[in-house]
Amino acid sequence: MADEPGSLLDTDSEDELPAGWEERSARDGRVYYAHHGDKKTQWHHPRTGKRKRIIGELPYGWETAIDETGCQYFIDHLNKKTTYSDPRLAFAVEDNPEKGEITQRFDSYSTCRSILQGRDLSGQYVIITGANGGIGFETANALALHGAHVVMACRNLKKANAAAKKIREARPEAKVETMLLDLASLRSVRQFAENYKLREWPLHTLILNAAVFGLPWSLTEDGFETTFQVNHLSHFYLFNLLKDLLIDCDASAARVVVVSSESHRFVNIIGNTFDVETLSPPKEEYWSMLAYNRSKLCNVMFALELHRRFSNQGIACNVLHPGNMIYTGLPKKWWLIWFLYMLVRPFTKSLSQGAATTVYCAAARELDRVGGLYFNHCCRCVPSEESMDEDKAKALWEMSERMIKESFSKHNL
Repeated sequence: MADEPGSLLDTDSEDELPAGWEERSARDGRVYYAHHGDKKTQWHHPRTGKRKRIIGELPYGWETAIDETGCQYFIDHLNKKTTYSDPRLAFAVEDNPEKGEITQRFDSYSTCRSILQGRDLSGQYVIITGANGGIGFETANALALHGAHVVMACRNLKKANAAAKKIREARPEAKVETMLLDLASLRSVRQFAENYKLREWPLHTLILNAAVFGLPWSLTEDGFETTFQVNHLSHFYLFNLLKDLLIDCDASAARVVVVSSESHRFVNIIGNTFDVETLSPPKEEYWSMLAYNRSKLCNVMFALELHRRFSNQGIACNVLHPGNMIYTGLPKKWWLIWFLYMLVRPFTKSLSQGAATTVYCAAARELDRVGGLYFNHCCRCVPSEESMDEDKAKALWEMSERMIKESFSKHNL
């Protein structure tokens, strides 16, 4: 291909091609530019001089083919169309051979759609807890619309089925299942895992999203404070029941994504010895905000310890904060917090922006086999000092195992 700059005509945008030029893609992903008048091609943009490259798979439902002249074209099976223009061209990134790498940046304004642009998740099985509403639903919707087989693990099957129907209405080909999972019951967690295994599905990604907030003090049927069990203990148990499927998955690496919160920074657990009353306090020592913050600290410690224990077996685990004051229905039990959420709603992230960091951790190529990290706004951040204490994380893991074992023994389950 020729590599001389072509003649330039005035245009309104620096990246806009001058008249007579067309942008195309080579089979190796490099972008080239063809001039119809001169019948020549070149690798760099005729106006900016930049070189570009397409990254990622074709969008869900697309495939490539070769015509009788040897040219590559693209088939959109969903819309029954063909084109010689690569659908990823609009999202090509600068190819900088001096740096030897291609970078793509996401931030607090990124949406699920921008994160998943060019991703085809066909064949990937994903479990998402609490997926019938809020960030969980946005996560399920985004992944399903890009080809993943999504299992919505929810306590309220009526709401879950309605949510799954909404996804299928947007794309009838979407693979979405609903299964009963009540995180306030260890028996339900065990039954869910057994039912999932009976279907003989693989598992590539486990997203631990569900949470409760602002609840009055109550005990679950297992005898633990509800916020602690729903937000941490049952998720811990669910992972341990499904870890063999994650280890055995045929992907480059399985992923566990834990949804925590920046509120994990506002609580401390003194000492390395965990006891039941610290994690699951009695009524006279209970404060809902403290219970929530402590459960989110447990989320971060659990996620980082999980990665330390299982990364050498092919499981990568990351933990994240979805965003501040996003209205998801989470604070509905506490009217004052609900009122504050409604006041700030116009100034906070949308649900798609809130779910973007979860989707990033679940699907970004650069996180294959990369874990043990904490993310906020799709960017790596440093979590609290206490959450990174390995001795405390080991103590929490051991205490969690002991609490589950003793509960089953006590109830003869």
